[in-house]
Amino acid sequence: MKLHIMKQTILVLLTAFALVGCNKDNAAIDQKTDATKDALNSQKDAVEAAAKDAKAQADANANVAKAKIEANKDAAKAQIEADKKKAEAQAELEKAKADAAKK
Repeated sequence: MKLHIMKQTILVLLTAFALVGCNKDNAAIDQKTDATKDALNSQKDAVEAAAKDAKAQADANANVAKAKIEANKDAAKAQIEADKKKAEAQAELEKAKADAAKK
């Protein structure tokens, strides 16, 4: 009878140790999973920040490009106006020469 009680006690103790061991394993697995999730969330945040910075840089580059286009347009228009005035002045000169030749 004592032997039977000892066997049962040992069996209960082994079961308890096994359960404690499983709980430790599960806790370690949970801790590893949480650490992995945290690392992945950090990577996700870094990707978001990089994308935001890239978009801001693209907007800045677009604004610079637009300003250059606008400046080129203004310069071209100014050159055209200058060419028009030059043509008008040339026409006035030719008219004056023609009038002088008639006299």
